[in-house]
Amino acid sequence: MNLPASFFPHWLLILSALSSVMLCGWAAKKETWHTLNQTQITSWLCCSVILLVTWQLKAQIYAGIAFHILGATALTLIAGPYRALLSMAALLGMDLGLTGGDIASWGLSFWLIGVLPVLSTQSLLLFAQNRFSPNLFVYIFVNCFAAGAISMWLFGIANCILLYLTKAYSPQFLFEEMLPIYFLMGWPEAFITGLNLTLLVIWRPEWVISFNDRLYLQKR
Repeated sequence: MNLPASFFPHWLLILSALSSVMLCGWAAKKETWHTLNQTQITSWLCCSVILLVTWQLKAQIYAGIAFHILGATALTLIAGPYRALLSMAALLGMDLGLTGGDIASWGLSFWLIGVLPVLSTQSLLLFAQNRFSPNLFVYIFVNCFAAGAISMWLFGIANCILLYLTKAYSPQFLFEEMLPIYFLMGWPEAFITGLNLTLLVIWRPEWVISFNDRLYLQKR
């Protein structure tokens, strides 16, 4: 995703960049690196690389408006919120470099495509764990399918609001033409996230840090 820096005031670009760097530092400090095993590191790095490749399959409609799979929900469920934030920040910088994007807007893009989806996914995961008994179908349909769709919808709403506030595009164009497309994109985001996480929890549950097969698949 490439947000043109010319759309935004300098103070917002600086503030978003500084807050993003501070958030990444906080995430790196909060992650329990010493407890990670080789399997967890491998799954995290593999998911990150696949996500970077997936981002190249995008449709850039207008400046600041692109449609592609986010992948933040899958990354959060596989690696946890802290490593997911670090990966999203690094991958976003790499993607801007590969596509010739405006690196000055990296902080804003990170908050939209990284922080918001990771936060919504982790919040829904904690909600489900606190409100429902451990159940495989709750995990798959709520924390994978639903969380994937919600992350895309929140991203689309936030992106349209941001572009509206900066007067980059008219409200009719953003909310009547672009926002419905983001709503439709929520379904492939949900399907791809849910399908891949379902396969992983069945064949490689040790790759998914948010899933405990002894807890979710215990005999009752």
